[in-house]
Amino acid sequence: MATDVVMPQMGESIAEGTIVRWIKKVGDKIDRDEPLFEISTDKVDAEIPSPAAGVLTEIRVKEGETVPVNSVVAVIGAAGEKPASAPGAASSQAPSEPVAAPAKAAAPPKAQPQADGAATKAPASAESAPPKPTPAPPSSGGSTEEVIRQRSSPLVRKIAKEHNVDISQLQGSGMAGRVTKDDILAYVGQEAQEGADRGAKPLAERPPSAERAKGPAIEMPAFKPGAATEVVPMSVMRRKIAEHMVMSRRTSAHVHSVFEVSFGRIDAIRHKKKAEYERAGAKLTYLSFIVKAAVDALRAVPVVNASVDGDNIVYHQNVNLGIAVALDWGLIVPVIKGADEKNLLGLSRSVADLAARARSKQLKPDEVSGGTFTITNPGVFGALFGMPIINQPQVAILGVGNVEKRAVVIDDAIAIRPMAYLTLGYDHRIIDGAVADQFMSHVKHALENWDPDNA
Repeated sequence: MATDVVMPQMGESIAEGTIVRWIKKVGDKIDRDEPLFEISTDKVDAEIPSPAAGVLTEIRVKEGETVPVNSVVAVIGAAGEKPASAPGAASSQAPSEPVAAPAKAAAPPKAQPQADGAATKAPASAESAPPKPTPAPPSSGGSTEEVIRQRSSPLVRKIAKEHNVDISQLQGSGMAGRVTKDDILAYVGQEAQEGADRGAKPLAERPPSAERAKGPAIEMPAFKPGAATEVVPMSVMRRKIAEHMVMSRRTSAHVHSVFEVSFGRIDAIRHKKKAEYERAGAKLTYLSFIVKAAVDALRAVPVVNASVDGDNIVYHQNVNLGIAVALDWGLIVPVIKGADEKNLLGLSRSVADLAARARSKQLKPDEVSGGTFTITNPGVFGALFGMPIINQPQVAILGVGNVEKRAVVIDDAIAIRPMAYLTLGYDHRIIDGAVADQFMSHVKHALENWDPDNA
């Protein structure tokens, strides 16, 4: 008996997913729960297991294609069953092959993102680019609220609310005109640039603009024929990182504060305790101490653990700490939920576990969402410090520089100590410099005066 493989819903606000890679090919045998394909969504990249054992007889969605959740992407047949495209089966399968064709023909044009390995393909022409959201025609039935719910996800509605955008007035590039995350971010970006010239007005009062529909003008470099260049399409993850970072810079008033911290005391405690931690299944690193110090500082200065909702400040009762993990194909920020309830050992275990599963694409959607504060560690690559961009909708991010031995002055004498720069990037809309420095002073004091009983 054939089993349909559907695009899973990787989180409440996820409406669609992109097939990044097929791990199995048509005709391959597969066991239940064996990785079948890899997807990318607004929240996470993940390998999807097979729902049944058998033979992969049909793949309906190509690599790089984006489809709504619950769409059939493949079919698994019983062991020994021939693939739909196998010789001798073409005539019997031909009538049923174009199953999804009518739905795709009826949908508005949509760009199909390339897979990571599509470097040899020619760059898409301007005509194949995804259409920018434009004012949509009035709905023929249902209330405005119902239309908005049908044509957008909770995530899109949240972004629209934050930027005072009327979703019912936009024509999206998704299935049946559905407004996607890409659409709303593109529109918000266009409005931000135009707002400086004509002032902020309700969407209904703004006249349609052909220029706005086309998007902001971007000067592209001219590549002459035969030039020594290689054009590689962005991966799904890279595009989403780009969108998120640009949106964050437009949203928050970024300011940075840098503190120099001595890790001499931490270094001594770490060498004394690291064997004990390894026996407990954890790795005691400098980052472990920094995470614990940051969590305690967030409790002492709660506005750094807050977020902005319009004209309101939302103070989060729990500390959900995001740890940026660099991957070969991008960057992801898994979240330690309830970090303020964990001791140093528990935090060390959580950091190691989330980083390992991020690199093996085993994270779940709820493990990369809900963060209230983020720590990024460019120092692991040797950077002295960085100026990190805030991970929206948070209001601050801590950057960790390389810990290295330097000459410092202690009691009018020159000494050698392991030192590092810690950088706090914060949103000046709600965090003033004095408050940011108060937070950093808590972190610095904790690290330079660590109680050995807490390790």
